[in-house]
Amino acid sequence: MDTYRLRMTVVWIVLATLVGCEANPDAKRLYDDIIMKHYDKNVRPTTNTSMSTIIRFGIRLAQIVDIDEVNQIMTLNLWADQRWTDPRFSWDVKAYNNISMLFVPAEKLWRPDIVLYNNADGEYAITEMGKAVIYPNGNVSYSPPMQFKSSCEINVEYFPFDEQLCHLKFGPWTHDASKVDVVHIARDPNDSPEQLFIKEGVILDGYQQSAEWDLMEATAQENHVPYPCCPNEPYPDVTFYITLRRKHLYYVINLVIPCMSMNILTIVAFYLPSSSGEKIGITISVFLSLSLFQLVLFDLTPSSSLSLPLIGKYIMVTSFLVTLSVMSNAMILNMNHRMSSTHEMSAFIRWLFLGVLSRLLYLRLPTSDRNTSPLDENIMSYRSEYTDLSNYANPYLGHHDIDCGGGGDGCAERIQNQWNTEKVCEACQKRRMAKLPPIVEKGINGICFLAKHYKDEDDSNRVIDEWRYVALIFDRVLLWIYVIVTLIISMETFLNAPALYDDKKPLVIP
Repeated sequence: MDTYRLRMTVVWIVLATLVGCEANPDAKRLYDDIIMKHYDKNVRPTTNTSMSTIIRFGIRLAQIVDIDEVNQIMTLNLWADQRWTDPRFSWDVKAYNNISMLFVPAEKLWRPDIVLYNNADGEYAITEMGKAVIYPNGNVSYSPPMQFKSSCEINVEYFPFDEQLCHLKFGPWTHDASKVDVVHIARDPNDSPEQLFIKEGVILDGYQQSAEWDLMEATAQENHVPYPCCPNEPYPDVTFYITLRRKHLYYVINLVIPCMSMNILTIVAFYLPSSSGEKIGITISVFLSLSLFQLVLFDLTPSSSLSLPLIGKYIMVTSFLVTLSVMSNAMILNMNHRMSSTHEMSAFIRWLFLGVLSRLLYLRLPTSDRNTSPLDENIMSYRSEYTDLSNYANPYLGHHDIDCGGGGDGCAERIQNQWNTEKVCEACQKRRMAKLPPIVEKGINGICFLAKHYKDEDDSNRVIDEWRYVALIFDRVLLWIYVIVTLIISMETFLNAPALYDDKKPLVIP
C-alpha cells in the first residue's frame, strides 16, 4: 500500500510538472512514437491471437453513499483498478531521457469493456475517462473514479438489527475467457486456479466510514460462467461481496423506546381506578399517539412486501394490544356501573370472581356494616317520655309487647323484637293494628317504610359493591395478562435478532 501511495505521489508530481511547462519534448516524442504512429486502439493487446489478455481487476472502496431498502439499490463511490500488459507499449528509457512512465488519455487506448452486471442505474460500463499510466515494460494501469449503483437484495426481516450482503459483479461484456480473462488484482500469479476466493477482496485505503453501516466483510470471488447463449464459451467475472451491519442506536432511540413507552402507558391505564373516569380517555390517547407515531415510522422503516420488518411486527402487535385495552376498559367500566335494577349477577360469576380469582389475586371483599342494623341504635332505642303512647313506643325493642290481636278469638300475637322489620311490618299489616290509635298506626307505618327503604337501599348498594368488586378483579386480571403478554412479545421480537448475538468487530480501516 505504501508503494501505491508513493507511486500516486510521483504521478501527481509529474502531472504538475507537465502542466507547469509548455511541453516536454521527450514525452511528446515518446507519445508520437508509441501512440500516434503505429498504435490501433481497436486491436486487442496480445502477441498471439490464440492467447487471452489477462486483466487484473480490483476495486478501491471510498464511501458507502446510500442503501436504498425500498428500491434495493446500493450506491458506492470507488476506484476501478484495471491493469493489463500491452506489448506494443515498450521503449528504451535511456532513449527518451529516462522517462519511466507516460500518462495517456484513456480514450486513446484499448480498454477492456468491463461492465457491472448487476447495475441499477443504466450506466453499465465505466464511463469516466481519465488518464492511464503506461510503463516501459508494456504494463498499463487505469483507475477511474466511479459511482456505481448496484442492485442488492435487501432483507429487512430483522430491521433495525439487520445485516445485508450485497455484491458487485464485474466482467467483460464482449469477450469470453479465451479472449479476455479477468482475475482479481490481489491474486498471486503462483496461486493455483482452484484458489479463486480472496478474503481481502476490496482495497480499503481511503475508505470513509459510514454513519449508518459497519463494514463487516469485503471478499471477492473469481468465476467462469457459461451462459445459455454460448455454453462452450464461459465468461469470466470477479464478484465482490460486501457485508454490512446496520448501526441500530439511532433506531433504538427513535423507534424501539417510544414503542415500549406506549405499552407502559397502556399498562398504567389498567392500573388506573375505574372511579377516576379516565381509563377510556388515557387508552384512546395512547391509541391516537401510536397512530400518529406510525405515520412518522413510514419514513424511517423500509417498505417491503417480501418480509415484515422486526420493528413493524412489534408496532403491529402493540397497536393490536392497545385496541384490546380500549375494548377491555370499556367492559370494565360497564361492570363498574351496573346496578341491581339492570343486571343480576349469576352464580358462576359470583363463584369465579368473588370466590376463585379474589383469592388468587389476594383481594378481599370489603366488609360493610350494612348487614347489621338498618337503623341507628340510638334511634332504635328511643322512647318518648312525653306522650301517653309510651306503651306503644318502639315495637323493635323487647321492652314492650305489641298486641296485634285481641278479643275472644284468641288470635293475639306477640311480636318480640329480633331486629327483623319484615315480621313486624307483616304482622302489623295483617291485623291492620286494629286496637292501636291512629297516630300510633301512622308512626309504625312510617317506621316500617323507613326500615324497608333502608333495607332495599342496602341490598342495592350491596349489589353495586359486588359489581364494582368484580370490575376491580377483572381489571387486575387483564393487567397481569397484558403485562405478561407484553413481556413475552417484546422478548420474542427483539431477542430473536441475530445481530444482538454477533460479537464480530467491523473491519479495521487502515
